[in-house]
Amino acid sequence: MPITPTENIWMNGELVAWEDAKIHVLTHTLHYGTGVFEGIRAYETESGPAVFRLTDHIERFHRSARVLGMAMPYSVAELVEACKLVVRDSGLPSCYVRPIAYYGYGEIGLATTGCTTDVAIAVWPWGAYLGDDVLTKGVRLKISSWVRPGHNTVPPATKATGTYVNSTLAKMEALNAGYDEAIMLNGAGLVAEGSGENIFAGLGDVMVTPPISAGALPGITRDSVMDIAADAGIEIQVADLARSDLYLADEVFLTGTAAEVSAVNSIDDRPLDCPGPRTLAIAEVYADAVRGRIDRYKTWVEHVDD
Repeated sequence: MPITPTENIWMNGELVAWEDAKIHVLTHTLHYGTGVFEGIRAYETESGPAVFRLTDHIERFHRSARVLGMAMPYSVAELVEACKLVVRDSGLPSCYVRPIAYYGYGEIGLATTGCTTDVAIAVWPWGAYLGDDVLTKGVRLKISSWVRPGHNTVPPATKATGTYVNSTLAKMEALNAGYDEAIMLNGAGLVAEGSGENIFAGLGDVMVTPPISAGALPGITRDSVMDIAADAGIEIQVADLARSDLYLADEVFLTGTAAEVSAVNSIDDRPLDCPGPRTLAIAEVYADAVRGRIDRYKTWVEHVDD
């Protein structure tokens, strides 16, 4: 999906013109993938742009860096304010927000000793990741031949830049085969997640989502959906899912900041009820919650003009 430039990008504490936000070709992370990032959305609300669960995202950003042993030069509070500044500066009523921390220029070789940590935050307008009609039409999923990394390979519970080589391979395999998205299994053959989304499967009276131990990212949208479901009386279980469970599911949906709540119409060409009733109910509440329309979830939206 092409990027539409905005005026400025925040880099290491200051706003820099979009076209001047550059790095050196010998930037360490460009070579070795040792960086962390976040995907966040700001939505238009009655009180101006508001970022959905901004502090939670930035706290995960810090956790990802800690797992990689990466020193973060800015506090959670400083980065929260920086994100608000960039959204406010863009003038956009809604947008995608991309913080990234990376090892900069000056050292080369595998060791990160002596490397500085640079941080940038960019925003741009971005629509529905899997299509505007994703709730009515749904998406076609393919079980990927690429395996989700194990916890002692590259930690899948972090949003590390290099880990997403695995996700890109799975995504492109699915697209090249005529599908919309991939589902990744872990080394034990159990369902982990999509290439960039968590997954929920309706099995009888419950919706099941894989545990973090299966290789799933601890998704902010996943967490939000679990709260929404509980409040709506929809039972959610965190449990292992086998490939065959997906084939036998009553309904399936994906969740993620970019994907939001996306219905699934088939997996490996096995059709599913789409959109399933629980998928639709959760998606409708989620769409209102992110825009600050539901009092119960008001604390999830952080207004940029506060």
